[in-house]
Amino acid sequence: MKKYSRILIIVNLILLLGYFNWSVYKKEQILKDGRLVLLQLVPVDPRSLMQGDYMRLNYQEASSAPVDKQTAKRGYAVLRTDSNQVGEIVRLQNTLEPVNSDELVIKYKIVHHRLFLGAESFFFEEGQDTLYQKAVYGGLKVNDKGQNLLVGLYDKDFHRIQPGK
Repeated sequence: MKKYSRILIIVNLILLLGYFNWSVYKKEQILKDGRLVLLQLVPVDPRSLMQGDYMRLNYQEASSAPVDKQTAKRGYAVLRTDSNQVGEIVRLQNTLEPVNSDELVIKYKIVHHRLFLGAESFFFEEGQDTLYQKAVYGGLKVNDKGQNLLVGLYDKDFHRIQPGK
């Protein structure tokens, strides 16, 4: 019986490591191949005693999106970007398709009548809060399936904010 439990533990560990590596690989693919979209931020307090310094991200587009009782709890927000890669929600839809060539989709979910587009927190090194107070946009890399990954915060001139620079 002990032999089978060891085998079961080893198999579970291999599966867990495989899942973890696959997840990392998928995120790296989003970073490499994803399309950058900047979403305007609505200011929120960047302090937390338990978690350290972070900025809770609230996107202007998510706040102004048309959400009502008929809107699906999960779906895709269709965005159109301008020449500076700033995204604007054009519509919400239940499926990945159809989209026009100048549009991209990002997965959304609705919780308590509020639209969430993805990364809602940005953690930074303690003492860097004054640097990130200049943030106007959140930069997301979005793949063709609507999955996104926060890559950084951007200032009013569309430059990525980086500590030490």
